[in-house]
Amino acid sequence: MGSEWEWKTWGDLALLEYGKGLRDYQESDGPFRVFGTNGPIGWHDEPLCPFPSVIIGRKGAYRGIHFSPDPFYVIDTAFYLNPKVKFNIKWAYYELLTHDINGMDSGSAIPSTSRDSFYSLPVIVPPEDEQNAIAHILGSLDDKIELNRRMNETLEAMARAIFKSWFVDFDPVRAKAEGRNTGLPNEISDLFPNSFEDSELGEIPKGWEIGAIGDIGIQSRTGVKPEEIKSSENYIALEHMPKRSISLWNWANSKNITSGKFRFKKSNILFGKLRPYFHKVGVPAIDGVCSTDIVVVVPNEEQYYGLLLGHLSSDAFVSYTNSASTGTKMPRTNWKDMSCFLIAIPDREVSRLFTQYLKHIVQKLHSNIYESNTLASLRDTLLPKLISGEIRIPEAEKPVEAAV
Repeated sequence: MGSEWEWKTWGDLALLEYGKGLRDYQESDGPFRVFGTNGPIGWHDEPLCPFPSVIIGRKGAYRGIHFSPDPFYVIDTAFYLNPKVKFNIKWAYYELLTHDINGMDSGSAIPSTSRDSFYSLPVIVPPEDEQNAIAHILGSLDDKIELNRRMNETLEAMARAIFKSWFVDFDPVRAKAEGRNTGLPNEISDLFPNSFEDSELGEIPKGWEIGAIGDIGIQSRTGVKPEEIKSSENYIALEHMPKRSISLWNWANSKNITSGKFRFKKSNILFGKLRPYFHKVGVPAIDGVCSTDIVVVVPNEEQYYGLLLGHLSSDAFVSYTNSASTGTKMPRTNWKDMSCFLIAIPDREVSRLFTQYLKHIVQKLHSNIYESNTLASLRDTLLPKLISGEIRIPEAEKPVEAAV
């Protein structure tokens, strides 16, 4: 480490500014991100912080550190960093990730970050050009991870749009019935009928059948006792499942499990069965075990995989499970009720074609997840060594260039 690196405290460098209370941020479609103690939670029309900065959790048993590259709003469960001197704010974000913010407890009844403890945190500050280089190296890894996440969002949106067009709005059938071009290749267009017929669900494509989710899928209940689970196995709980997304990015190791779980296989469909987690549907990129609050679903015939996943992750199915749930303390649903959800079941070849398309999408989603996990591992290895000066910029550049 060069002599130009200086020891200071975070109180020398910045202030922790309080967030402010805010309503209706979850329903807003404003342009500015809203952050809470554990990260992004909504949107707002105006920013509280008009510059890029670091958000630091203030209240809660777990308080995170997050970065916003754009102006943002912070509610009253978090702080944001307001520089007193000039430094690279992205470098500051990575430096703060090396500290245990949750250990800076104020001692109040509700776990809270102590500003005094934060201000006394020692920090070794490199010259500005080295701050910029550290931020660039680590940021390039995070940028690639973020690109993969956005790519997965786009792929999922495409899959959802096709599912809705074919199996909810019946656009190809409607176009043929009205004498319009379906916009699909002839070999695909020819698979759809050119008229509708009445059913208990309303108009459905002629020749399609009314059935239930249970006619195309089954619950996989492969139970496993805690003593049979290896600590190195992958474990998925409700908190690992993202909202409105079928890409499961996160999972944990099966450490300290004291109750029975269910086994699942890569690409099985996982569905949260507790309210308000009915919107949590995911396709794991790994084999593993999951919480018993998660239903593992598989198609009873392979060609129905796409149709099954499309319906289980649809708004209509989430609404159905919500209304069918029972219990007052922790409302929940079960496979017996879920399996009664009525759907229009298409021609087998249409189902097979959509499954082929969706499996290609899922394969790409998983590929991006694997790559992002590798990049995150590299970032987490380099981060403390770069921040402390244990390794210098030239040593870190080669592995990063090879990875991205």
